[in-house]
Amino acid sequence: MHYDVGFRSEPEGRTGFAHLFEHLMFQGSESLEKLAHFRHVQGSGGTFNGSTHQDYTDYYQVLPSAALERALFLEADRMRAPKITEENLRNQVDVVKEEIRLNVLNRPYGGFPWILLPPVLYSTFANAHNGYGDFTDLEQATVDDCAAFFDTYYAPGNAVLTVAGDIDVERTIDLVEKHFGDVPAREVPPRPSFAEPFPASEQRGTHQDAHAPLPAVALGYRLPDPVGELDAYLADVVLAAILSDGDASRLQQRLLHRESLAVDVHAGCGLMGAPLDARDPDTFTITAIHTPEVGLDRVVAAIDEELDALASEGPSADELARVTARWAASLHREHDRVISRTLDLGSAELLHGRAELISELPERIGEVTAEGVAAAAKALRADARAVLEIEPAGDENGGAA
Repeated sequence: MHYDVGFRSEPEGRTGFAHLFEHLMFQGSESLEKLAHFRHVQGSGGTFNGSTHQDYTDYYQVLPSAALERALFLEADRMRAPKITEENLRNQVDVVKEEIRLNVLNRPYGGFPWILLPPVLYSTFANAHNGYGDFTDLEQATVDDCAAFFDTYYAPGNAVLTVAGDIDVERTIDLVEKHFGDVPAREVPPRPSFAEPFPASEQRGTHQDAHAPLPAVALGYRLPDPVGELDAYLADVVLAAILSDGDASRLQQRLLHRESLAVDVHAGCGLMGAPLDARDPDTFTITAIHTPEVGLDRVVAAIDEELDALASEGPSADELARVTARWAASLHREHDRVISRTLDLGSAELLHGRAELISELPERIGEVTAEGVAAAAKALRADARAVLEIEPAGDENGGAA
């Protein structure tokens, strides 16, 4: 089940609210007590989880086919009326705060780059704020806030239900109508635009990380619209793979193997670690962890030189063939797993209006040309990007403490 609401939709003063609400959806309903959802799924031999993204929140269950009706009942039940109480809210605020401590505050490079880079690259609250949440905002959340958020975004017309696996389609449709047919319809909010102008100059920011053993840098660039300019976006996906996917990639060869400028480097589309996971605006990131004696400027200069080379010459035929074949094989392999296939079908339907897109992607990736990659590299301009420097705390020169 995909709901068309992510952390870009949460209001100012309520950072982290979309993720907090994801937790509340597992806390029972008006007809099932707390933990009943867990018990029914696990008792059927199944697994389940949820996740919050920039533009959507998903909930999934993987069960034996014989338990299909149980899964549909459970999803329809919490769509109808989740149990939002003061006790559940306060408990889940504490759970989310502990999750933030574990994954961000007490971890080296926590929030790098997905939390720390957006406020350098973007200027609006929707695009720049911390989607995990500020402790003060989380603590001030009320039951009334939760009820309003549910009424606004968790309407049936704001959701996509995807069922895949060993099923009888006609029986499945009948079961969907049986369990979801009487969920009251509510007005669906108009989808806001999160568009904002590209940066007019290079933007720089610095963050001190008390747990980081080495300095690091993240470069952020705006991407073509993943929905309206999909082919241009896919050229950036291929560009990212040419830059950092595997030992033969350009940045790994230069920064790690030939010149020893960095100990880790990665390029990719999407702040959440995967391409085609958001609407416009989306972000191209390049991150590198380097030693103090190398320095940020040398690392950034080497990255710029590799981008300039690709912009002027494009990738070689062998390079392009290797990367596109690898990507296509990776997509086929991922979609052999029923949960990956189901989640991708749902997100493609929600974001692009075309679930069938996922079966077209391997061919469309294969159609990306050297000229398209060169154009993508040329568009990653140094005068319209963000540069985020991570300094290990305790060393005024940015070196390891």
